[in-house]
Amino acid sequence: METPLCTPHNIQICEVTCDSFRIGWDMTPEDTARATHFFIDLSRKESRDPNRFKHRDVPTKLVAKAVPLPMAVRGHWFLSPRTEYCVAVQTAIRQADGDYQVSEWSQVVEFCTGDYAMEHLQQLLDKASGSTGRLLKFSVFYRNQHPDYFENVRSECGGLMRPSLKDNSGSHGSPINGKLSGVFLSCNTEFDTGLPPKDSPYGSLRFQVPAGSLLDANTSLYFADFYCMYTAYHYVVLVLAPGGSDGDNFCRGRLPKLDLSSNPFLTCIAPEAPGEEPLFCHASDVILEVLYTEPLLLETGTVEQISGHHQLMSLTTANAKKDPSCKVCNISVGR
Repeated sequence: METPLCTPHNIQICEVTCDSFRIGWDMTPEDTARATHFFIDLSRKESRDPNRFKHRDVPTKLVAKAVPLPMAVRGHWFLSPRTEYCVAVQTAIRQADGDYQVSEWSQVVEFCTGDYAMEHLQQLLDKASGSTGRLLKFSVFYRNQHPDYFENVRSECGGLMRPSLKDNSGSHGSPINGKLSGVFLSCNTEFDTGLPPKDSPYGSLRFQVPAGSLLDANTSLYFADFYCMYTAYHYVVLVLAPGGSDGDNFCRGRLPKLDLSSNPFLTCIAPEAPGEEPLFCHASDVILEVLYTEPLLLETGTVEQISGHHQLMSLTTANAKKDPSCKVCNISVGR
């Protein structure tokens, strides 16, 4: 009878991305020479099954031929961005009858996958570019909220709308989720009037500020996300950050930077002659969510009652989950 295989130990996880990682462990020289296969039991931390599979049940999560360690594990069909996983390994020798001689399972190791890398965000940007439609003129950025919000800004914050941490709505792998703070603004206009919509799901009062107050040649514009919520229309998340600011420094290297004068989402064209105003345009067929990374004083704009109806808050995108089945806005690296 063959000598039993030793239990793999000192499990090490490295080079973790949003949809891949490398795993290695310590084995005796004898086991390294004998092992023909590795079994990897991988599952999400929150749904871990305490009844580990036995070797006769393979293939289960992942079965691989023995290769030099650390070995790469990748695949968007079972790995998602920013997700905690549990992993354990077992070594095996495939025998002549097709059965396996196996080691005991290693200890369980936990790790978390990463954000979308720049290449993944570029794929998302390319998809979003195909859904934007023509560019329409606009002149103001605006933010709708309840009266209590603006009252609190005046009484408790000195009239300053302070940045708040981006929630987890949209694509799970977006690098700004839970990491970048800002003030969300809109700039979409109605086709027939060229003005902001009369209705809003966010509140009955609207703060408006001239577009040129926030967007000029010294402003950095970044693409951050493209998603939908089981609806026909899609959202594009952009980040506006003054050049050299903390927000700009955070986004640089993490998000694709857009050319202010030539991109399919939001543009600022410099005036051609002295005395003329810049031309601001937004994409017509997507809803733009613009995260401005700096505090905003109410006195830089106006706060007025909207003329339409305040709609249900259930229509907002707060912590909204992306539709994982949509072929328009999903890429092959998880959701």
